[in-house]
Amino acid sequence: MSEATQPMTSNRPYLLRAIYDWISDNGLTPYLLIDATGEGVRVPPQVVKNGQVVLNIAMRAVANLELGNDWIGFSARFSGVSHVVRIPVGSVLALYAQENGQGMMFPADDDGGDTPPPPAPDEPPSSQGGADDKPKRGAPILRVIK
Repeated sequence: MSEATQPMTSNRPYLLRAIYDWISDNGLTPYLLIDATGEGVRVPPQVVKNGQVVLNIAMRAVANLELGNDWIGFSARFSGVSHVVRIPVGSVLALYAQENGQGMMFPADDDGGDTPPPPAPDEPPSSQGGADDKPKRGAPILRVIK
């Protein structure tokens, strides 16, 4: 029983899938909070605020949702225009129910995978611009209120 110990993969994609199922099974709306400044994040620039974006990923709001081990992908309409969205799992800061805020926060420094998302076949790669000189805003804090 002495096997060589291999480093474990990130638990983030497994937790994301479980929390997504839990929120959906309870009839609530799953929302993602994303660090839009992360490498490989492809979201419409007009939805980014303060380097972050909140996305509704309910089955009624997106098409072809894939919650993979390295990236999350789907198609969605923003201001009436269809976009392919690609998010590295490591850029997810939170997954929560829109109606009551219950869900899970993820540390910004946790490595969610080392594979960048593949380019979408029907969209050219977007330019993410250079480094932002503005200080980053801290992640929102979830509190238990009794």
